Amino acid sequence: MIAVVGAGLMGAATAWQLARRGHEVTLVEAYDVGHRHGSSHGSSRIFRRAYPDPFYVRLTGQAHEQWRELEDDSSTPLLRTTGGLDMGEHYDPKVIADLLGAAGVPHEILGPEAAAERWPYIRVTGPVLHHPDAGVVDADETVRACVRRAVDHGARLITGTRVTGIDVRGSGKTRLHTDGGHEIVADTVVIAAGAWLPELELPFALPPLAVTQQQVFHFRQRDPSVGWPTLIWDGALHLYGLPSGSDGGPLPAVKVAEHDRGTPATARTRSGIVDPSSRTRVSGFVRDRLPGLEPDPVAEATCLYTTTPDEDFVLDRHGPFVVVSPCSGHGAKFAPVIGAMAADLATGRAEPHPRFRLGRTA
Repeated sequence: MIAVVGAGLMGAATAWQLARRGHEVTLVEAYDVGHRHGSSHGSSRIFRRAYPDPFYVRLTGQAHEQWRELEDDSSTPLLRTTGGLDMGEHYDPKVIADLLGAAGVPHEILGPEAAAERWPYIRVTGPVLHHPDAGVVDADETVRACVRRAVDHGARLITGTRVTGIDVRGSGKTRLHTDGGHEIVADTVVIAAGAWLPELELPFALPPLAVTQQQVFHFRQRDPSVGWPTLIWDGALHLYGLPSGSDGGPLPAVKVAEHDRGTPATARTRSGIVDPSSRTRVSGFVRDRLPGLEPDPVAEATCLYTTTPDEDFVLDRHGPFVVVSPCSGHGAKFAPVIGAMAADLATGRAEPHPRFRLGRTA
């Protein structure tokens, strides 16, 4: 039996991949499925292939295929194509454009006048990389779809139960101690605990993990009929934007947030209170650069990042354990393919990628 600890995006995707292959799976979640205490909630995450690294360009291609497989298996639309723009006062599109071209990914570079004509609701002052295959993933629906289909394929789901300790027995079996009185004995344990990972006592060392509380803001569109692309801004501020989905309220809105400048936290001690200085910076950016949006947020929220020093993921096997974390603020787009890779590790079908090993050096 394979136990999966954590039913966020990565744990849910791993349970789905394992269960549909016919493996006996128990998925354990400390809260309810779809809770809002970690990193996997909300209706909008960016999907994009525009990375300055050929490794991630390839991996996004694999992820796209897995998204469509998950949509087919669950009969649920999860990835909506909107197109995406990369820009900013420090942004040079050539490196990413060359990598996308080498991978056969559609893209174009536009000057500020051409970009302003096509997207008049964005104030453009420099070159823009347009990536038409970018889009938005619904994280809430993805978690629900993965868990539902894992259970349909035979997985056992235990919610409201926190894993408090793990023992490896001499027989090779692993026992999970919980606060809910459940006896869980597994051959392999997949740990997808997100921001709770640094708090678990494990029989091996983890790389340095920084947990931060991030804030996101939703701004109403002045013209509800406009279909906004995703946005990456590289400048004095490092921000991202994308259509909000249901998180922005009943009227069309765009989610805008800082990628960096999170507040150090832990999963247990995070305040859940939005940093007002971030609100001020992001609202100022919207007022200056995104005239198609009302500059005062109509909704806001916090979430958690768990980041490695090199921002690569941790996806490795150590004895009976498979560690699937963290996502470093850019992992949501990879959820179904990371689930497939974790399932391969859990069943011995593949070796970990060197970039994702526990003991790598940054």
